[in-house]
Amino acid sequence: MQSIGISDKGIRREKNEDSFYRTDESIGALKNLYAVCDGMGGHKAGEVASQTAIDVLTECIMNHDYEDAVSVIQDSITEANKEVYSFANSDRSRNGMGTTLVAATIDENNMTVANVGDSRLYVISKDKIRQITVDHSVVEELLRSGAITEDSEIYHAQKHKITRAVGAEETVDIDFFHYTLSMDDYVLLCSDGLTNEVKNEEILTVVSGEGSVEEKAKTLVNLANEHGGNDNITVLLIKPF
Repeated sequence: MQSIGISDKGIRREKNEDSFYRTDESIGALKNLYAVCDGMGGHKAGEVASQTAIDVLTECIMNHDYEDAVSVIQDSITEANKEVYSFANSDRSRNGMGTTLVAATIDENNMTVANVGDSRLYVISKDKIRQITVDHSVVEELLRSGAITEDSEIYHAQKHKITRAVGAEETVDIDFFHYTLSMDDYVLLCSDGLTNEVKNEEILTVVSGEGSVEEKAKTLVNLANEHGGNDNITVLLIKPF
């Protein structure tokens, strides 16, 4: 198992409101853990939301006695939601505070993924890139209904508006996905600072090409900045086998 995480504030932003966590070793009952959060809100609220979510998530997982990955992660995200929601309601400057969260754990070739918001998880092989998570966003719902296409003006204008976030409401709805990995697969968790700037085809070319896991992750961040760097960029790249 090899992994690398890189977070960059980008070119246009004054601060970085993304947070991430990675460990290739056991944490609580889980064999490993990878997570990316992209915060949002008022003054400093985004960075507080994302880091709080990571801190509570990891602490709860460390102290959990369940063995089922879904139960462990679901309860831990639920606790993170309570904490961020409490922060958001304790200070008027944090109105609208919340964070996306995408997390994964891998047990042999079985991967469990949890998602809230529009940070994404991809599985990338030599010739294919697959988005495993489904964005919780206004435009994603319109795309699925057939009301718009990715070329529509509304797609680009509304792409940043998400419909779910950790801490946005008193309770949180979490999507779970299960995926069976193959020997040549890479796993990529990222914030939308990457995917808004770098096309899937470019991500596939970089990850399936030559170089170490660290070199590939750095190249993806550099590409996002070269293409505009309009948002914070977080890349967490994993080579499971």
